[in-house]
Amino acid sequence: MLPVIESIVLRQMASGDRLYLQLYKFIGARPGKKVYIQSNLHGAEIAGNAVIHQLIEFLLTLNNADLTGEIWLVPVCNPMGTNERAQHFSPGRYCVYEAKDWNRIFWDYEKEANDLIAFTKSQLYVDKEVVRQNYLTLIQEQFAKLLEKISSPSSVPYTERFRYQLQSLSLDADYLIDLHSSTNKALDYLYYFRNREDSAKYFLLDFGILLDKYDGDAFDEAFIKPWLALEASFKEFGRDIRFDMEAWTLELGTGMQMNPDSVAKGVRGVKNYLVQKAVLQIPDFSHNTKTHEMTFASSSNRKKYYAIAGGMIQSRIELGSLVKAGEKLYQILSFNKEGKLPNVIDVCAQQDGLVYDVAINQAVNEGEFVLGIVS
Repeated sequence: MLPVIESIVLRQMASGDRLYLQLYKFIGARPGKKVYIQSNLHGAEIAGNAVIHQLIEFLLTLNNADLTGEIWLVPVCNPMGTNERAQHFSPGRYCVYEAKDWNRIFWDYEKEANDLIAFTKSQLYVDKEVVRQNYLTLIQEQFAKLLEKISSPSSVPYTERFRYQLQSLSLDADYLIDLHSSTNKALDYLYYFRNREDSAKYFLLDFGILLDKYDGDAFDEAFIKPWLALEASFKEFGRDIRFDMEAWTLELGTGMQMNPDSVAKGVRGVKNYLVQKAVLQIPDFSHNTKTHEMTFASSSNRKKYYAIAGGMIQSRIELGSLVKAGEKLYQILSFNKEGKLPNVIDVCAQQDGLVYDVAINQAVNEGEFVLGIVS
């Protein structure tokens, strides 16, 4: 099966050079769900590019009869962030010109949907798939208005142009997968949304974090939030409905690295998800997710630890460790510049939990991130 390959102009630079998105569309023999997968939204988080490359190579070995629906893949979805450098380091988390996180800029229809109650009432006895199409039409009509601002003489900042390009590709998808890595050093895990635990297991990872608090500005949040709001609105009127709409962020290991194990987990998980969702029909491929053990936690139970003094981090607890409240997490070797000998400061856990994220740099200024724990 060969993809349709499209190159989409993203931005013209001062030099006259242009940045592009490369889109790979695999179209099945039968109509069905649309899956949108992208990687490298944060410039230093490159493992997802390897995942998409291996997925492309895998899909090339299939026949279009093995695919129901379509799969759209966009590697290196943020070339501005990917190309950013500070000596040997690739930060790429922020649009430095506008001082904005590349994954906190997206358009959220739910914030503008003032007629949600009226829409819900009008759809109470309508078939679920018709409701989905009617609601998607409302979202698309509102989204189309963004292009008017972009095309106006005053235009808009680049982040708004950029988000329009990515969201225009993914707005009508059924399943959205955003491939990330930690900015630091982290476990392999995923973020998911309410009532999607069963599908989360399809990715065959050991750990998942429920996004129970979010503002809607991240890519996955902006996609799924309007549908979650509609489900909640229907429930208030006595109709229990769940749309087959899902958004996922996979966090695959450490930034600036393509860790082979993290990449392999990402590829295995996405393949299995597509099989379990009946997008791919591959005999003897799917794993038994009912027996797959997965630990779930809530994002509101995450605790980030920041350095209480400047210095060097030593004796830090290992990534993936389970800790108890009061247990030592790390030490700060502090050169205090107060005419005193250097001192060592012990920092202990405030609660039980799992160490899922640690800073790469073990030299910290006061107030900088050291590690993250979720309970």
